[in-house]
Order: sequence, then C-alpha cells, then structure tokens
Amino acid sequence: MKIGVPKEIVPGECRVAATPQSVERLRKLGFQVQIETGAGEASDAPDALYLEAGATIVHDPAELWATSDIVIKVCAPDMHPTQGVHESTFMRPGGTLISFLWPAQNESLVETLVERNATVLAMDCIPRITRAQSMDALSAMANVAGYRAIIEAANHYPRFFAGQVTAAGKMPPAEVLVVGAGVAGLAAIGTARGLGAQVRAFDSRKEVRDQIQSMGAEFIELDFDESGEGEGGYAKAMSDAFLQAEVALLAQHALEVDIIVTTALIPGRRAPELITRGMVESMREGSVIVDLAAQQRGNCALTEADKVVVHKGVTIIGYTNLPSRMASQSSQLYATNLVNLLTELGGADGFEIDDDNEITRGALVAHGGMKRWPPPKPKSEPVPDSTPTKRADTAAPIPQEAPKQVKNDLSRWVWLVILGLAMAGIGWKAPESFLTHFTVFVLACFIGWQVIWNVTAALHTPLMSVTNAISGIIIIGGMLQLTGGEFNAAMVLGSIAVFIATINIAGGFLVTRRMLAMFHR
Repeated sequence: MKIGVPKEIVPGECRVAATPQSVERLRKLGFQVQIETGAGEASDAPDALYLEAGATIVHDPAELWATSDIVIKVCAPDMHPTQGVHESTFMRPGGTLISFLWPAQNESLVETLVERNATVLAMDCIPRITRAQSMDALSAMANVAGYRAIIEAANHYPRFFAGQVTAAGKMPPAEVLVVGAGVAGLAAIGTARGLGAQVRAFDSRKEVRDQIQSMGAEFIELDFDESGEGEGGYAKAMSDAFLQAEVALLAQHALEVDIIVTTALIPGRRAPELITRGMVESMREGSVIVDLAAQQRGNCALTEADKVVVHKGVTIIGYTNLPSRMASQSSQLYATNLVNLLTELGGADGFEIDDDNEITRGALVAHGGMKRWPPPKPKSEPVPDSTPTKRADTAAPIPQEAPKQVKNDLSRWVWLVILGLAMAGIGWKAPESFLTHFTVFVLACFIGWQVIWNVTAALHTPLMSVTNAISGIIIIGGMLQLTGGEFNAAMVLGSIAVFIATINIAGGFLVTRRMLAMFHR
C-alpha cells in the first residue's frame, strides 16, 4: 500500500504529517511512502532527508493524491491555491484520508468525502482512553501549545520570570495565572514553574486539584456547587451563574498577576469570555495575556486571532496555531501519533477498519460510502426503573430476572461446598509435611491478594504495587525454607528466591522514586 504525504496549503501551517524518522517506521510496517516536494521544508525536513529514509518525491499534488491508497495530512482538505480546485477532488475513489478534520464544523466537507466513497479517520476524534494515548494527537499538540504559550509570554514580558537578589536590589518572581488545567494548561504550569515563576491555576473541574498542586502551583478554588467535568476528558459548558462567579474570581487575581494564560475551550463551541476589558485595564503595565482559545474568538474580550494586541500597556497574544511555531517538534509528535494509529489498523498487510475497535470506530468519520460520525455511545448497563406502578404487566420483567440471580447464587454455593470438601479431604489424607507447606501456600495467597489490591496507588505506582507484593510473598516463602537445619535443595532454591525477590523489590522502589521525582519541582 502507498501512503501519500501532501504539502500543507493552509497559510501559516508549517507542520508535516510525516518526518524522515516516521517514514522509516512506516516502511517497516510495509508501506511505500511518497512525499510531495517541499512538504517538510518548513519543519526543517528537506526532500533529501526523505529520500535517504526511503521515500519517493512527487512534484504534482494531484498525482500524489491519485496514486496514494492512504493520504495523511495535518489540516483538513482545503482549496488548493495553485491548482484552483479543492483537495478533496484529487482523492481517489475508495481511498483513505487521515488528518485533523473537525467533522462537526466541516459538514459539507464530510459529505463531499462520503460521495467519493472515501474512508476518513479524524485525528481530532481519537477517543481519550488509556489504550489510545499514543495516538492522541490533540493532547500532543495541546502539550506543545501550552509550552509555547509561556515562551511567547516570556518573549513579551519585560521582566525576569525567576526572582533574583542582586547588589542592585531584589526582583520578585513573575506571577502567572493559568485558566484551565487540561493538557495545555498543565504544560504551561510546568514550563512557567521551570522558568522560576510563581504559578496559580484555576479549573472548573475540582478533580484536577491534585494535578495542579503536584506541579508546584496553587489551586484557586471557586466555592460554587457545580462541576465542570464533561465527557471524553473535556470540560463541559458551565451555567451563566457559574461563569459570572468565575469572572469575579479571576478579576481579583488579575490585579495581582503579571501573566495570564487562558485555555478554556469547549470543542465545537464559542470560547467563554473570562477576561473582560476592565480586567485587562486593571493589570499592571507590561503584563501579558496569552489566549489559547483565540481560534474560537478567545477567552479575552480584546483578543484578535493571529495578532498581538497592546492595550494600555498589556499585551494580548492571540496566535491560533502555536504548535506550528514549533514545527519540527510538533511534526515529530504528530507523525508518531499517525504511525501508532496505522499500526493499530494492522499495517500494510493487515490494514482493516474494525467497527469493534473502540479507537478506530471513535475516529471513523466516513466509510463504505456512508457517514459514520458521530460514533455510537459506549454500551452501558440499563438502569432499572424504580418508579412505582400498579400495572401488573409493567412489573413482569422482574420475575424473569429472578431465576438467573438464583442460579448464580446456587452455583456460588456449590463451588464453595466443593472447595470445602476438597480442603477437608486434603487435611484428612495428606501427610503432615505436605499440610505445613500447603497451609503456608493458602495463607500466602490470601494475604497476597489483600496486599496487592489494597496498596494505595498514590504511594506506589500500580504496577510496582503488584510486583512488589508478589515479591514479598516469595521472600516470605523463601525465608521459611531457610529455617531448616540441614543443607538441601529446598534451602538452595529458597536462598535464590529471596535474593532475586529482594532485587526486584529494591528496583521497584527505585523506579517508583524516580517516577515520582519527575513531578517534583
């Protein structure tokens, strides 16, 4: 199968969907890769590097689209500036397109791709689940945007980020306020803290308090009985009363901070206005606001998309494509997301759209000449209706479930009786030496089960909790074998078991300590 990588045509877009490093990985998956000439120049990847990686350079964009089984892009197809037609018309019937698409905002484009019998996967629709983290391009780009937001703020901020004490006097650290603690917000917090600033952060989801505090920032809490936790890992739209209370809270902090980074954005909706004109005018001269929601009209009332506005000494930065300002790094991350997705799809030899795969089904927009977006919601257990009723026919389903419950309870008791009889038989017939070891084994299994499933993950990573608990059981069993007086094979094996398990436990604590140290500032 051939993968085509066209040059991005959106003005200001410097990223590319494949880097020379990702081309090598794609070829290992069995794909042939062809790149439009100049596609990687803006991200420091000239054609020569692609040729060295084994890709083919194609000069005509129409030829590249027509000869590719799969086209991977960054931005959604758009009107081509030199060809005079829409990119979607280049696509071969039955071909596959993988890119950011935003199907809720581009319904006409989706319909056009459906008419061409295209298979379309939207990278912005990858579900935010644990198994899909390596393909989550939205999080990868948000991470870059959060980092770059602080760099842009530092470029316009006229003072130091870190506090200093010099012979000329004392300079306090910069005060940074981050509004929204999603991926971009957390990246901004980490970068600002790394530069030495004092950081405070607000989020409508109180569940992120621990994440904010673990990165060394102060969590600003709004005393309001409403949660901002939405579906798919995103914040939800809040009520007008909550927004008014939030604006009032942020207005108090705007008087004290030097830099504000806003990231409040609901996918597919206008960004809420959180920083008013009055709040901007109340900030100290030289202060900076970086609005990461500028693409949806911004969180600040004075934000202008893709412009830097200075209002009464306060700089408002409204860049809509911060990842593109770090094109090389962003392209590498995005290309890796694509490689992982194509691996999930089976590579060149086993490429398949599986409706039972929750990752590909969540990202699937069109397939087989049909629109497949939005995906169906995950199946959940039906909630029984507790509403009282006097009608006998509405109560009929209840007796139908009773035999199944009785059957489950009966089978559980049968297995308990069988297990009890087996234990009694072993105790009646087995020799005394065997019973001693068997008792230790049963107790070790029971205690080990309790230890493994009751270790607090906050104190120990879950994986290390399990491995160290099992190793602890092994050490106890090995030490019991060392209590014998005479030297035999059991004592040798017990010594080896204790030695290896001790190494495993020590290594587990060392790895855990290093992992936790990553979050300390």
